[in-house]
Amino acid sequence: MWKRSGHITIPKRFADSHEKICRYIARESNSVVVSVGYRLAPEHKYPAAYEDCLTATIHFMKNAEHYGVNPANITVCGDSAGGNLAAAVSQTLAGRSDLPSLRAQVLIYPGLQALDFNLPSYYQNQGVPPLLREHAIFCMLHYLDGHALHMQEVLEGSHIPPDMRLKYRKWVSPDHIPEKFKVRGYKPHKPHEFKADFFEKAKRFCEPNLCPLLAEDAVIQQLPECFILTCEYDVLRDDGLLYKKRLEDNGVPVTWYHLEDGFHGITSLYDYCGLSFPSGKRGLDRIVKYIKGL
Repeated sequence: MWKRSGHITIPKRFADSHEKICRYIARESNSVVVSVGYRLAPEHKYPAAYEDCLTATIHFMKNAEHYGVNPANITVCGDSAGGNLAAAVSQTLAGRSDLPSLRAQVLIYPGLQALDFNLPSYYQNQGVPPLLREHAIFCMLHYLDGHALHMQEVLEGSHIPPDMRLKYRKWVSPDHIPEKFKVRGYKPHKPHEFKADFFEKAKRFCEPNLCPLLAEDAVIQQLPECFILTCEYDVLRDDGLLYKKRLEDNGVPVTWYHLEDGFHGITSLYDYCGLSFPSGKRGLDRIVKYIKGL
């Protein structure tokens, strides 16, 4: 049977948490779903996971017809850390003349920056499981450095020098978050004094392959259309909102779906170990609808 589209999904632990989601998307959208088993931190630090996903995506794009897939209809997709990797891969492949252009990118509550962990969603949802604010920082530091010794500096915002913070304020700032997302008890945070001893490693937080939200406009403008799913009760909500704005400001079509009663990881709980949330099913069905409409 001819498959109408190829899908590269980038989950963290496919066998444990994503097999049912991938099967559901494949079945309901009539797509080929390819899951990348990338190397994990802290044993394999940045950029290992990114390089694995990029290598696998390029291989699939070059051999799409072997899998019964139209090379012009390939989409990258990922959730959470996988959303970060999907966005980074999309940016790296943008404008490549030796490969087919990606049809789209699907980013499910992605983590896209590490400059400011005090954006409204990080403040409002800092204690909301399963992804607490400290856990988000812990994971990012382990990915970058193999340990989380500087969690306090990152939490305080003292890991980024004032001039760099000012440079990226045009893209990463509470000012770019719609006011309706700030009414739930948000209090603005003033970064602590910059601590230079961590900066030599922290400056990698400004590399787009690690933090795709910081890519230059020239790259953003070449990206394929995008579907972004965000959840209200999720520390990563504002990463998705800020990326949505960046894409739209640069003329990239965005389909955005927000789960007002959703939390981080909710789509992964579709029919998982007896758990299922109507909101997660709605999110999955919107993703399927988007894919079928490409």
